[in-house]
Amino acid sequence: MSSSPSCSTCLDAPAGALADAAPNNPPPPAAEPTEARWTAVASMALGVFGLVTAEFLPASLLTAMASDLRVSDGAAGQAVTVTALVAAVAAPSLPLLTRRIDRRWVMLAFTVMLVLSNALSALASNLPTLLVARVALGIALGGFWSMSAALAMRLVPASLFARAMSFILTGVSVATVCAAPIGAWMGDMWGWRSAFIAAGGISLITLAVQLVALPALPPRDNPNLQVLGELLRRPPVRVALLAVLLVISGHFAGFTYIRPLMEQVTHLSVTTITAVLLGYGVGGFFGNFVGGWIAGRSERQAIVAGGAVIAVLAATLLVAGQSAAITAVAVTLWGFAFGAFPVGFQTWIVRAAPDQAEGAGGLLVAAFQIAIASGAIFGGLMVDHVGALGGPAFALAALTLGTLLTLRHGPRPAGA
Repeated sequence: MSSSPSCSTCLDAPAGALADAAPNNPPPPAAEPTEARWTAVASMALGVFGLVTAEFLPASLLTAMASDLRVSDGAAGQAVTVTALVAAVAAPSLPLLTRRIDRRWVMLAFTVMLVLSNALSALASNLPTLLVARVALGIALGGFWSMSAALAMRLVPASLFARAMSFILTGVSVATVCAAPIGAWMGDMWGWRSAFIAAGGISLITLAVQLVALPALPPRDNPNLQVLGELLRRPPVRVALLAVLLVISGHFAGFTYIRPLMEQVTHLSVTTITAVLLGYGVGGFFGNFVGGWIAGRSERQAIVAGGAVIAVLAATLLVAGQSAAITAVAVTLWGFAFGAFPVGFQTWIVRAAPDQAEGAGGLLVAAFQIAIASGAIFGGLMVDHVGALGGPAFALAALTLGTLLTLRHGPRPAGA
């Protein structure tokens, strides 16, 4: 998420500064940070890497986990589902529940929960224990994402916000590239628990770095249920959330079912599919930087560019998905284009509600989780009814609508 120069806040704002402010009458803006705290930003990027790595690990270890815990693959897969559902609830709730606590301690608490989640996962002897571990991860994941942009805007001047968010979101790109293949390799070499032990080591390092790097961040916003309701009455917030639902559900409908397409339509080998998916991750890594650069100038242009490119790529797969070369290039470029969305949407939502950035961030994360679930559901229905090309077909429709919505109603620079 991003802030405009007039909406950033100083780090020493008193803890209840907004407590008595009516939602429709926000207090006067405070001075923005005069210097960037890049070490603190880096510690948040490390936190993102640890969270997303832990989130992605079950996908690469699912069959081994299911066999060891004596459950079906589908039952083990609920370790992924429960994390997403808990994160969707935690994202809008935790800014409310912790509104009087210094944000430094809140972020450290999320990292402690990440450590505990990895430890419980590594020690789990049955499915209920594993699910408890994944609930802890969902709480940390939802809480971190709901507050990350609001805190980033307090760590750097407004002119550097998009760059800082791009830096933080690099953790997602690195985890996307590394988590699945390294987790699968470690699981094959030393058993699936070794991957969670390694992830636990990363989370301990993250906790140590954040203890040193994060400054005191007294609570600034005063989110409550009334504030969340008021945010949903703001047209810019509603448009941003609707755009998220369309664009992100389209993306996940297409990408979640890209493997069936590569197997059944393109007829690629497992080794080639792995290489293509690695290309997707590498593309996303570089796309994150380019997306952040574009979002720093216009979040609307970043989202429109990413949505338009993926819509064209989905159409290309529908027409020429039988070609191995075209599919490989399309999937790699898909990952690159997706890099524009996280920075673009987080920038949009904070500029739509700079006076309640944490509450708006919680709504954004909840919308993302709902979009992920709906994309997987509707994409799956399309695949079941029309075949492997159903995923790209749904992606084309949803991304086209979301891109046109953003083009027409997305944020524009002041005076435009």
